[in-house]
Amino acid sequence: MIVALFPNTQKTQSRNLAIGIVEFLTGQGVTVVSEDEEIGAKPLSSVDNKKIKFMITMGGDGTILRLAHEYAHLDAAVLGINLGHLGFMADVPLSDLYPSLQDLINGAYRIDERVMIKGETQKGDCYFAVNDIVVHRAKNPSLVEIAIHVDGVYVNTFEADGIIIATPNGSTAYSLASGGPILSPDLQALVVTPICAHTISNRPIVLSCNQEIQIQYLSPYDPVEVRADGIDEHFLQTGEVFRISKSPKPFKLVSLLRRDYFSTLRTKLGWVGKLR
Repeated sequence: MIVALFPNTQKTQSRNLAIGIVEFLTGQGVTVVSEDEEIGAKPLSSVDNKKIKFMITMGGDGTILRLAHEYAHLDAAVLGINLGHLGFMADVPLSDLYPSLQDLINGAYRIDERVMIKGETQKGDCYFAVNDIVVHRAKNPSLVEIAIHVDGVYVNTFEADGIIIATPNGSTAYSLASGGPILSPDLQALVVTPICAHTISNRPIVLSCNQEIQIQYLSPYDPVEVRADGIDEHFLQTGEVFRISKSPKPFKLVSLLRRDYFSTLRTKLGWVGKLR
């Protein structure tokens, strides 16, 4: 088994942990590759990308998103080791690090294939997102008008700071902060969440991920900003249409059997309800 390890080399804690992880995994017969050869791993370039089974990230959910974009060519499932506050994706705490790695070696896991989305400009430029694609007013000092069509059928024109198109995986991120619902990560759905809409009757809408969403910027102002996972950027001109659909490639996340999504949800959101 070949595993790619991605430590945060700017942090001493991460580097020292990475050295320990490499020693542990290699002792179990696992081949570890990394861009950082000083941690004792083999060079990432020394193996066939197709043979890498897992990506182990060290950081938080933001680290996972960044690496998912930077190493999109790797068809490997991600296991996130959290170095800070518990994340929704990076949900392996340091206190459970080595038992979790042992579970990975023993096969005590499942691989969740979560919906990703693709955004496409009128010129054919494509952007992919694990969490969300956000259209935001950018430099405009006031609300902007954004028209939404679904499979060519007009839905509404939102006068707002912007619009979030989130996957179930991303429903607990910016969309949740903007009043959107939490979607179970295994759903084949998307949620459209207005950002600070002028009319309070505007509410998030949950759609099938098999539907195409067309977003048109209507206001005669400065271009609005489109960002995929807060990383890839495009500017939408007045009258331009941006299309969002399900990506043919899913996001693969390792889910250890010793952990479950709802316990992570309770911990991350601070729910205090008691089992009765």
